[in-house]
Amino acid sequence: MTDTTPLPVARTIADLRAHVSDWRRQGFTVGFVPTMGALHEGHLTLVREAVRRADKVVASVFVNPTQFAAHEDLGTYPRQEAQDAALLAGARCHLLYAPSVEEMYPAGATTTISVGGPAEGLEGAFRPQMFGGVALVVSKLFNQVRPDLAVFGEKDWQQLMVIRRLVRDLDIPVEVVGSPTERDGHGLALSSRNAYLSPVELETARRLNGILAEAGVRASDGVVAAEAWASEALIAAGFDGIDYVAIRKADDLSPFEGAIDAPARILAAAKIGRTRLIDNMAV
Repeated sequence: MTDTTPLPVARTIADLRAHVSDWRRQGFTVGFVPTMGALHEGHLTLVREAVRRADKVVASVFVNPTQFAAHEDLGTYPRQEAQDAALLAGARCHLLYAPSVEEMYPAGATTTISVGGPAEGLEGAFRPQMFGGVALVVSKLFNQVRPDLAVFGEKDWQQLMVIRRLVRDLDIPVEVVGSPTERDGHGLALSSRNAYLSPVELETARRLNGILAEAGVRASDGVVAAEAWASEALIAAGFDGIDYVAIRKADDLSPFEGAIDAPARILAAAKIGRTRLIDNMAV
């Protein structure tokens, strides 16, 4: 496929499975990148990683309603399928899967998934509906695509840990690959929601990465003190509110009881105006 070749689009499970079954008959491996669209370079990095690892790659674009609360931005979340398809074609993706809400959640659907472990606390505390919705849609997408591997961004570190736990707990035969966070030239993690930021807010947002890095250094002298310092520094930098700054064990996101004695991650969620940013990095 070249940059000028239109990307094939599947809108139904049956059409998707026909494509994948044909690839399987030819002996190809299948990679998968689930997205909610409004694609940017961070998403395309995931696609390129999947292309590197698998013979054929499916990317989905689906704004999943089950992970949004009533007050969140489901209705205003950016949707730009034609632009997304062009970007995916340029990244050498082989198929766009763009189902409707009705295709994903047929009338009468009542099944839910309850998740614990790494889903508890942090985003799970501030967005209690999110990880159940993520687990449900990812389980459905894995069943629909049946990939050999799926690539997720490390920017959503807690989500990545939840999905890895989900795959282990439900014996889903897919390799979950984490891809490093893509950042702009100032260190801000790329996000579809960055489009909400005004120029002034963008300048403030670009301070998040450096403050977390400094807090990670300070963590060697005490986790609690480093977390408190980072929260105060973010407010001083111009953020309007802090949902959390937390230094946790990287694999299961459990808190440290004393000194850092295992691989650690610092995670944060902070607000500027109407925009909520999340970021994380290794400590």
